[in-house]
Amino acid sequence: MELVHNEIPVEFLRHMPEGVKLVNRHGNEFLVVEDLRSPDGTRLMSENVRIHGEPSIRLGVRIGDTTGLIFLDAYWGSHAKLYSFMPSGESTGKLVEAFVPDTGESLMVEYSCNVDGCTGTHGIEFHLPGTGNTVQVCARLGCPGHRLVIGDLAKPIVDSISGINFFGAGSLGEDWFDDPNG
Repeated sequence: MELVHNEIPVEFLRHMPEGVKLVNRHGNEFLVVEDLRSPDGTRLMSENVRIHGEPSIRLGVRIGDTTGLIFLDAYWGSHAKLYSFMPSGESTGKLVEAFVPDTGESLMVEYSCNVDGCTGTHGIEFHLPGTGNTVQVCARLGCPGHRLVIGDLAKPIVDSISGINFFGAGSLGEDWFDDPNG
């Protein structure tokens, strides 16, 4: 699939929550998550595993009978990930049970997915710095559903950010995110 760039509302940029930064790549602006935590405050960012030049989000996961680590791309709306194990083809659509790798703390919450055709009722919740600011993602493997919850920003603005998805490298080539100077 082609990488699709989405405009970021100016109102969001003026009130961008702590833990999210704006980067410019090839003349386009992208949001990057730079600080995510568990409910108990454990930092989930991995400086050692980088995707598109940025620290990744490190999770422990259980998919069926398989347990391992997943490293998620920190670009908002990207679905690139690295696995410490090989999920089977039958894993698509299964529930991902996510937890803090070092402590075992669950990251699971009730979640009503709004992606057409998804019947997911469980999600994974991350906390941004600041009171009540979270990122929630559908826990069904393969579902792109995710949403941002920001307490002090108008819901339509937050919803427009929640709808951003980037599905692949696309026609711009493999170096789309590589050049930090744009």
